[in-house]
Amino acid sequence: MHKFFFLALLVFGGSCQINTESTATQVSKIPKPVITAKVPVPVKDSLPLDDTAFSEPNIQPPKATITPQKKPIQVPKKKFPGILDIKYITGKFDQRKHPDFVRLDDRYCAYPDMYLRKEVYAAFLKMRKAAQKEGIKLKIRSATRNFFTQKRIWENKWTGKKTIAGGENLAKTTKNHVLRAKKILRYSSMPGSSRHHWGTDIDLNDLANSYFEKGKGYKMYQWMLKNAKNYGFYLVYTEKKGPNPRTGYNEERWHWTYLPTSKKILAQAKKILKDEDFKGFHGAETAKKIHIVKNYVLGINPDCL
Repeated sequence: MHKFFFLALLVFGGSCQINTESTATQVSKIPKPVITAKVPVPVKDSLPLDDTAFSEPNIQPPKATITPQKKPIQVPKKKFPGILDIKYITGKFDQRKHPDFVRLDDRYCAYPDMYLRKEVYAAFLKMRKAAQKEGIKLKIRSATRNFFTQKRIWENKWTGKKTIAGGENLAKTTKNHVLRAKKILRYSSMPGSSRHHWGTDIDLNDLANSYFEKGKGYKMYQWMLKNAKNYGFYLVYTEKKGPNPRTGYNEERWHWTYLPTSKKILAQAKKILKDEDFKGFHGAETAKKIHIVKNYVLGINPDCL
């Protein structure tokens, strides 16, 4: 009896063994799930503030990747009709939707989601390529800023949400509105008066004059002074010197304009832009008292007038 039981156990037990090798092979053949990471989309307003002292270094928008353009930029043949009205001059439009603007390759910018007019960007790319051959790297720190972006910058300083150079909170230190506006206007434009509204102006490499006094900054600045005009770019806010120094903003060695386009826009601004046109933001009433058009919009390098 015990012998039969033992034989049965051997027969049935052997047939019930698990083929671990076969099972492992089957498991290994199961495809692993593919997880597709979503590329972060830049926030709608991802542009930096307009000077180093007031920038937000801890608030970095996600770095997006943009496919380099293989085809040459199609510059519109009719460059100026439609851009000489008061809304365009004061930046009250969305550059992301404007047919004459193009998004810049993020590789050439300090921040993603920057835009310029197509002819301006085409000229910049030529200048950048020429500079690169001589060991000069040009990086755009700020490009187009429309009225609404400039309003945010201005009101952050006006209300004390952001301090100005030296850590001064204007809402606490400067109750006089005209004086408060003039302090902001040392480096920041009043909404509606900025040349960055036009898509013709760029800030390059750094936002402190001291950067351009030595090393790579000095080399870059000297190259720009010598060669930028060959590509249509001019320094806007030169040093205030001489018996009759220019009015307006302090010297900005980083701010360059594409003159073939910006000069035409400025000529129209001289005709139609009035101090009374500045509305819709804190401190707008100071525009007339400061003579914002005469002293700031037109307070630039004479070569750019």
